Amino acid sequence: MTEILFPALSEKVPDAEGVVSTWFVSDGDQVQTDQLVAEVQVDKVAAEVMAPTDGTMRLLVPEEATVSQGVAIARIE
Repeated sequence: MTEILFPALSEKVPDAEGVVSTWFVSDGDQVQTDQLVAEVQVDKVAAEVMAPTDGTMRLLVPEEATVSQGVAIARIE
């Protein structure tokens, strides 16, 4: 099992919260390494989140959820 963490987009405020703007996959989908799985945003900075490995996605937070940087937003089984 591999966790996908909300990336650190704000170095000035390491505990800043952000939003999972869009999931490009659904819970239970099969993903491949480097596949685009989500877009996240902190303030006005957006970033793409890629799958670090192959496996089955398990989403831990819904779209538009507010999450602290570094928190697990999904896992790959």
